[in-house]
Amino acid sequence: MSSRQGLMLKPRMAFVVLGICFALSMLGRSANEIFPVFLLPISAEFGWDRAEVVSIYSLAALSAGLASPLVGRLFDLLGPRAVYAFGLLLVGGGFSAAAYAQALWQLQLCVGLAAGFGAACLGTVASSLLLGRWFGPRLPMAMAVVFAATGIGTLIGLPLSQVLIDAYGWRGAYRLIGVVMLGLAVPLLVLPWRRLAAGASGAIAAPSDQAGAEWKLSSAMCHHAFWALFSTYFFTGVGMYCIAAQVVAYLVEAGFPPLQAATAWGFSGVALAAGMVSVSLLDGLLGRRRAILFAYGLSVTGIIMLWLLRAYPSIWLLAGFIICFGSTIGSRGPLISATAMTIFRGERVGTIFGAISLGSGLGAAFGSWSGGLIHDWTGNYDLMIVFALVNLLLGMMPFLVVPSLRQ
Repeated sequence: MSSRQGLMLKPRMAFVVLGICFALSMLGRSANEIFPVFLLPISAEFGWDRAEVVSIYSLAALSAGLASPLVGRLFDLLGPRAVYAFGLLLVGGGFSAAAYAQALWQLQLCVGLAAGFGAACLGTVASSLLLGRWFGPRLPMAMAVVFAATGIGTLIGLPLSQVLIDAYGWRGAYRLIGVVMLGLAVPLLVLPWRRLAAGASGAIAAPSDQAGAEWKLSSAMCHHAFWALFSTYFFTGVGMYCIAAQVVAYLVEAGFPPLQAATAWGFSGVALAAGMVSVSLLDGLLGRRRAILFAYGLSVTGIIMLWLLRAYPSIWLLAGFIICFGSTIGSRGPLISATAMTIFRGERVGTIFGAISLGSGLGAAFGSWSGGLIHDWTGNYDLMIVFALVNLLLGMMPFLVVPSLRQ
């Protein structure tokens, strides 16, 4: 192959890798985010209270978070083929088994632990590491595309799941989705992963703030930026997911039909896709810190609109909530990922970034469970909304006070 042909092949292969990461991230995120439409039918069949049912979603988020360091380590050791295949098998097997559940612990095991772990294997840790080999300094924009895939997964997955539930019940819906996930593992395994995992020789990350340092997890955990990013992920996860886990139920109780509520929240996927790209573009125009703070401002505005929606039902308030909250539910992720990989680059970056991402999973788990518990205690959503706003403010604080994140 001539040198000119090689130069043409590398950009083409980079976009092939981006497309694969996009598709897998879409599947992984939708595996967790379709649960809100299963919440009410599962509650109706078993008679469980809100906190018990939401615990399934919380365990999925917790499992995904706890798995993040392990996913990073597995990627460093075994490469993307093994990590992605394992993810599809776990999600497909978990959903297929959930169709036969008769007790809460069985759903927690199948949908919470197995599918949650599988979703982590398909998610942002593996994608960030693989795309970093191809896009280097352009990683934030590439990750914005991958994070946008999570929005597309929500857009397709939520209404599709509601349609399947209406047609076959929640058990039949889980069974069908599980079979599809298992089937996708076959074409995944035959892809040319040696070439896909090789990366482009020129795709190197920007210099770290400690040039020449060879980071290990132990040394990274002694750096203030590690805990600043971890806390940002944690508190933001709490604030966003105590709302997200109950959005469909909230809208149904506000008077919207179930399919309309699921479809409306599904359109948050469109908003998320736009938000991912927009916030990443603002990174170049305004700087990373200002772009992230702008995203937090939109999240807070969206939550206030959701609170007003119960007292003043309006399609405009609903649209405003979907645009503001939906567009930012993960829009900070690409910039935080790029920040972490810039500071802690090296052979152990997968393990380190996975450990930082643990904060997101812990936050999402605690937030979704706390939101359900607060709803059961109070019988309404007002205190839950205050709880969400406080945690979002805590999540943005590192970008106001931590020196390495203010640059």
